[in-house]
Amino acid sequence: MKMKSVDIRRFVLAVCTSATMLSGCGGGGVSPSVLSSAPLHSRKPPSGSTPITHIVLVIQENRTFNNLFAGFPGATSSKTGFELVQQGSQYVKKRIKLTAAPLLDKQNVTHLYEPAFVTAYQNGAMDGFNLIPFINGKLEGKLPYQYVKPATIKPYWAIAKQWGLANDMFQTQGSDSFTAHQDLIRGGTFIDSTDSLIDPPTSPLAWGCDAAQGSETTLITTGLQYEKNTGPFPCSNQFPDYGSNGYETLRDLLDAKSVSWKYYTPQFEKQEPNGLWNAFDVIAPVRYGPEWTDGHIASPETSILNDISGGTLPAMSWVIPDAQNSDHPAYSTKDTGPSWVAGIVNAIGKSNQYWDNTAVIVVWDDWGGFYDPVAPPLPRDNQGGPGFRVPMLVVSPYVKIGTGSQGGYISNTVYGFGSIIRFIEDTWSLGRLGTTDSTSTSMADMFDFSQSPRSFTPIKTKFSKQYFLRQRPSGLPVDTE
Repeated sequence: MKMKSVDIRRFVLAVCTSATMLSGCGGGGVSPSVLSSAPLHSRKPPSGSTPITHIVLVIQENRTFNNLFAGFPGATSSKTGFELVQQGSQYVKKRIKLTAAPLLDKQNVTHLYEPAFVTAYQNGAMDGFNLIPFINGKLEGKLPYQYVKPATIKPYWAIAKQWGLANDMFQTQGSDSFTAHQDLIRGGTFIDSTDSLIDPPTSPLAWGCDAAQGSETTLITTGLQYEKNTGPFPCSNQFPDYGSNGYETLRDLLDAKSVSWKYYTPQFEKQEPNGLWNAFDVIAPVRYGPEWTDGHIASPETSILNDISGGTLPAMSWVIPDAQNSDHPAYSTKDTGPSWVAGIVNAIGKSNQYWDNTAVIVVWDDWGGFYDPVAPPLPRDNQGGPGFRVPMLVVSPYVKIGTGSQGGYISNTVYGFGSIIRFIEDTWSLGRLGTTDSTSTSMADMFDFSQSPRSFTPIKTKFSKQYFLRQRPSGLPVDTE
């Protein structure tokens, strides 16, 4: 891999100034002074300027906003789209009716940056989805043009009707789950001053420090040049700027302020596909430090339900589903995803300990290859983004009261994944990572912290909390691209 001269000041605010950065400045592991020996949940976070002391970020898979919320009252959506149809030597833009489909779609469609995103985007025309090729080269045609029948995702619509729905949340990059999950722990994938990670590594199993020897990453330059399989091994200590900035994540900022956190994820097994979905496997100080085994990485992911009921929920939680509960197309034989999400929401909502001080954020990590009528905002950035619109739900007693019959609030503010990162940073006065957190509008404008806490009404679900606690792990990767 080529090495480049670097001006890291463009995207990093501070270098090796805190104890948590020692591992990124030539040391190994994490400074013992940073990690308290007290239980994670008992370490008191610093007081913020809001009533929120707990954030639960639930990450689902592979859906555009329109795919889940076409027809939702007050939202920007459409049940028709546009495709490019060849007529002679030219392509003509034509309207196409979207198909109403079950959540249990049997066909996975392509959603990489190249060729899928670039082809569908068509320089903002949003009419090339039918020209996206499958891996075998055959065109996907009408497959991306569908939306999920509301009857199969009732919990999502119920949450949106009562709480908060972001109408303009855009994925950080027009890419897949690998970079999306990195964006949700750090807001960007810059590895030096001119290159960012994009699309999946070449490893067929684990996508981080445990990837197969010789695995490579794909890069996109600040000039939006796509460089397939030319990047470093997908472990942060192999990135060109690692010795300078350490590829910081929210973990560094949280640790520096002694704010407790956990990353709830399916069991990690190095030689199995389910090793794909631990974003912190890319982060060398976590993977090779004490946090990998001391409880910060919490498996199985259903342990969050026990932590809520047991009063041991950390301040910051990321929640990664088992593949069968992830909403990923072609995985599940049951529409369990909405019940899984609602189960977490209900557990918080029914808790006397957590309801009045918690924000639950539910976001879908990438567009999954499905049609959306809203073009990403301009200007394009230098990481291959913003990507397409994805859903985001927010549940908290301080979510603004909207005009809907059940009080649901629809935000029309333009957000990116950096908006979530910024909100987390501001909740505990963590400072900035200096990625898209510095350029995105905080999602804090979905809240009114001066209002009296709203009461909680349980979300009806098809599958109970006990169903998920008893459910046998699927062993499937949460995503393969």
